Amino acid sequence: MNQKSKTLFLVEVAVFTALAYLLDLASGFIFSRIWPQGGSVSIAMVPIFLMAYRWGTKGGVLTGFLLGLLQLILGFSTVVHPIQGFLDYILAFATVGLAGLVAAGLKQSLAQNRKGQWMTLAVVGAFIGSLLRFICHFISGIVFFGSYAPKGQPVALYSLIYNGTYMLASFVISAILVILVISAAPRTMLYRSAKKEF
Repeated sequence: MNQKSKTLFLVEVAVFTALAYLLDLASGFIFSRIWPQGGSVSIAMVPIFLMAYRWGTKGGVLTGFLLGLLQLILGFSTVVHPIQGFLDYILAFATVGLAGLVAAGLKQSLAQNRKGQWMTLAVVGAFIGSLLRFICHFISGIVFFGSYAPKGQPVALYSLIYNGTYMLASFVISAILVILVISAAPRTMLYRSAKKEF
């Protein structure tokens, strides 16, 4: 990666991290009463997915990591234990960036104008990132928030329902928005600018 590409990469990471934080902040205010122990239907993953598809896993993971760090530093977080804070914010959002595992195939599909294929890959990548994030929240819910489970309900089921409801909605909405953004953006913006990175 040459100096110009490094600068572009760092600028885009900063901008997309800030955008993701603002989107997550807005959704947190809206949905905090529905999920009082944290979590919300949010499109904060969209900027992470876009960075992951544009720059690969390094762009996605770094953007997600910085988003989680911002949430912890700026106080927009529910932390009951340091390990829980790491799991629910740093690790959970960093793993969203692993959607970049499909980046090379997505770019190739875009270059060959295979709409169905790149759309499928975009959804698969979003699913991978969302699933990995969900797993982090699910484990955290069992270990650190099990006391909130209704009497008689298994803790694992409580965590599955609590985290699954907002994560499923977040995945579906984010996947749709990512497809719309990529469709609206010039194909060369997504493909050629980062072509040499793969």
